[in-house]
Amino acid sequence: MFWRDGELYRFINDSYGENFKYLVDSGLWERLVGENLIVSHKEVEKYKIYKPDMLDFVSYPYEWSFSALKDAALLTLKIQKISLEHNMTLKDASAYNVQFFGTEPVFIDILSFEKHEEGKPWIAYKQFCQHFMAPLLLMSQGEPGLQSLLLGNIDGIPLDLASKLLPKRTFLNFSVLTHIHFNAAMQKSCRDKSLKNSSNIKLSRNAQVNLLTDMENLIKSLGLKGDKTPWADYYSIKNYDEDSFEHKKGLVREYLGYSDAEKVIDLGANTGIFSKIAGEAGKYVISCDMDFLAVENSYTQLKNENNKKILPLIIDLCAPSPAIGWFCRERASFFERMGRENTVMALALIHHLRISNNVPLNKIAEFFSEISGTLLIEFVPKRDSMTQKLLSAREDIFSDYYKNFFEQEFLKYFAIIKSSRIANSERFLYLMKRK
Repeated sequence: MFWRDGELYRFINDSYGENFKYLVDSGLWERLVGENLIVSHKEVEKYKIYKPDMLDFVSYPYEWSFSALKDAALLTLKIQKISLEHNMTLKDASAYNVQFFGTEPVFIDILSFEKHEEGKPWIAYKQFCQHFMAPLLLMSQGEPGLQSLLLGNIDGIPLDLASKLLPKRTFLNFSVLTHIHFNAAMQKSCRDKSLKNSSNIKLSRNAQVNLLTDMENLIKSLGLKGDKTPWADYYSIKNYDEDSFEHKKGLVREYLGYSDAEKVIDLGANTGIFSKIAGEAGKYVISCDMDFLAVENSYTQLKNENNKKILPLIIDLCAPSPAIGWFCRERASFFERMGRENTVMALALIHHLRISNNVPLNKIAEFFSEISGTLLIEFVPKRDSMTQKLLSAREDIFSDYYKNFFEQEFLKYFAIIKSSRIANSERFLYLMKRK
């Protein structure tokens, strides 16, 4: 990949030229692009230089909801099946080869295809199990939060670890036994031997298709257990009435009209009600929340609506995705990917940052100045019942948490363009521009 005049291009090396020419000439490329399974590219120099369609935002598997990871897995399996029909195969099945346009997954690595050799097993099978099968099973059979293991295992969750963490009842499921437990045992006890003799392993094309179908069926059958987390039903317990809520929606619509930024970052978005308002305003929205079930609910609802303008992600602002990988430059941090010239929405969020997470107001103001050009922020006072709920579990040591001091700290970095009290409440909504 290289940049030229601000545009991103992909160069095809001679070492891959034969496989890439076969990808294009076999009709596989045209089919995958036609079915929106792979990102479209503009041909600059045939078989040599291609310009990919640009993504609205780059996200990573440890930020995706359960259903998003599931859709990425099914996309990868579908592409592998179609590839076999064209006498090709995926040599890579990394979750990082998938990105999203809203809730629509798309494969991005056009150099992951090679000619299929009859009888040769799927070389990316282990990688697929580590990147997709293991985390999905751990999330569905154990604890959804185990998805965070992907952050510490950039090459996927080791299968022996997944085997240890999965409930013993999964040994009774033949598919799980095959793809995780048996696979892990073989790698652990016969690692050297299997590497030496891997060229002797044979798998017919039909057998490989059956294997892919079995993985598809297993993944499709998986779901999250439980339907409650602390904030997944936040809007059902909100403390303002319907008139207040409608007034707040109207203010958000109005304030969004003052921003020319094409991208909105909705922090603390919960199930994404206000993210949708931003999407309706023509913005591309990154809808972030730390509650995995809230993000899951948002993703499934948006997917049912075929929404390609909103991408829900699991992001904890006090422990956001860091830069990881080689030299900490292989995968950029969440805030590096965000940039600065965004519209940021922080609705019903600041009391959590100040009281639940002990972040001083001056640090909160500085933080928002680093990530936003335009800021829509809601101040929730101490008298508010939601703030009182947070304070009920701890001593009130937050003498600086009041409206005038909030404004004083934010005015160091922002100009307040508009502010309005939300009807029938003591909350205020502000529109700010970074100085």
